[in-house]
Amino acid sequence: MRGGMGNMQKMMKQMQKMQKDMAKAQEELGEQRIEGTAGGGMVTVIVTGHKEVVDVQIKQEVVDPDDVEMLQDLVLAATNDALKKADDLANSTMGQFTKGMNLPGMF
Repeated sequence: MRGGMGNMQKMMKQMQKMQKDMAKAQEELGEQRIEGTAGGGMVTVIVTGHKEVVDVQIKQEVVDPDDVEMLQDLVLAATNDALKKADDLANSTMGQFTKGMNLPGMF
């Protein structure tokens, strides 16, 4: 039964390494800047890989006091665009760790 313990230790080591790698990947995700745009670049929203909005840029010519709703829609669209890209990035970054492992509900 001795051989079984060695395997267990090896597996634990692999799990610890994977946790370290995952933590590092998560950290790097937070440093990523992802840009979402709307209205052909009239509104740009920049988020981190952790889905934190860090910047909103609005071109002056899209600011119309008589049509605030359009501006709100553009900001919303740009934000959703950025968040979707951040999701995709997180899934592809973190997906490498869950590949081949059957861990439902990890992300």
